[in-house]
Amino acid sequence: MTDFIFNGPERSGVTLLLAHGAGAPMDSDWMNAIAERIAGHGVRVARFEFAYMAARRSGDGKRPPPAPANRLIAEYLDAIGQIKAPGRLFIGGKSMGGRMASMIAQKLYDKRTIAGLVCLGYPFHPPGSPAKLRTDHLEPMTVPSLVCQGERDPFGTREEVTAYPLPDAMKLFWLPDGDHDLKPRKASGLSRDDNLAAAANAIASFVGAPA
Repeated sequence: MTDFIFNGPERSGVTLLLAHGAGAPMDSDWMNAIAERIAGHGVRVARFEFAYMAARRSGDGKRPPPAPANRLIAEYLDAIGQIKAPGRLFIGGKSMGGRMASMIAQKLYDKRTIAGLVCLGYPFHPPGSPAKLRTDHLEPMTVPSLVCQGERDPFGTREEVTAYPLPDAMKLFWLPDGDHDLKPRKASGLSRDDNLAAAANAIASFVGAPA
């Protein structure tokens, strides 16, 4: 049975299911911060954890690596099957979690199971390896999608990503001077909170938040 963390009103009519990134759990400070800000717009936000990350909580000191993509995808589908989401359901996640969601989004959208996809810091390529793109499955997508990306994200900068053949259905929302966690440098005059708030506003607008 999948464990979920919920933020926001249960009867909002819009639910956003988020998976965590490769290295931090569903209740990391970053995941807590973005979930609370999105929920503040009246969106019900649900978070779940992949099994490898849940295993790290055992206290034995072991840190199993992320499971292969096919297992992560199966776990994501299982979470969708278990969550009770009246109204419209959007799926997505931080970095790896968003990538896994993107790999199942088209079939789920075609079945009218989901209304769209939200990715926070999409890993377009491994850091330092811009030629190893992870975009083939994105190009033909017709799923309404929103990617919130830091302008200097090492997994895909603004300069790099704007040159990719991404689908018309995918909107890119750029966070000024943001890194992979959307955090800008002090010299920018902005803060992480500024960028997280901006991302939450964009997400709320994209999913059609009731508030």
